Amino acid sequence: MRLARPGIDVASEYRAKEAAGRGEVLGEGDLYPDVRPVLAALRRAGHRVLIAGNQSVRAGELLRDLNLPADAIATSGEWGIAKPDAGFFARVVDMAEVPPENIVYVGDHPANDILPAKAAGMWTVHIRRGPLGLLWGDSPSGREADWQISSLAELAEIEHLPKK
Repeated sequence: MRLARPGIDVASEYRAKEAAGRGEVLGEGDLYPDVRPVLAALRRAGHRVLIAGNQSVRAGELLRDLNLPADAIATSGEWGIAKPDAGFFARVVDMAEVPPENIVYVGDHPANDILPAKAAGMWTVHIRRGPLGLLWGDSPSGREADWQISSLAELAEIEHLPKK
């Protein structure tokens, strides 16, 4: 946006969009079909499920409103720090309340997800779907992940996933 209009106040533009009824929308139809069943299955299997990503404060509210089977949901907007900053991954570790080597981080972008999560000491899963996941799937940095999957359902096939 800054390229389109230098000096734009992004926060006030978001507020104006919300006031005009054109704010962020996130509903059940925006989820991949495997999200809800896989998250529920992981929790039943004894895994703690956390959702954290580069999203706005409003996106975090909308995600929580979906009542996903997750133990916690947080966004970069809420934390004031975004991926790939190491501080974001430190916040993930704090949220997980376990050492980083007990965390499996799933992401679709090698530079924003896989490489910084590995640098933070986490296990990594590169999900090869969606525009970024497919674009970077065969890249050398994408192959840095401990595992590569095309669907969240494949998480259940990964042996030795850490538990709570």
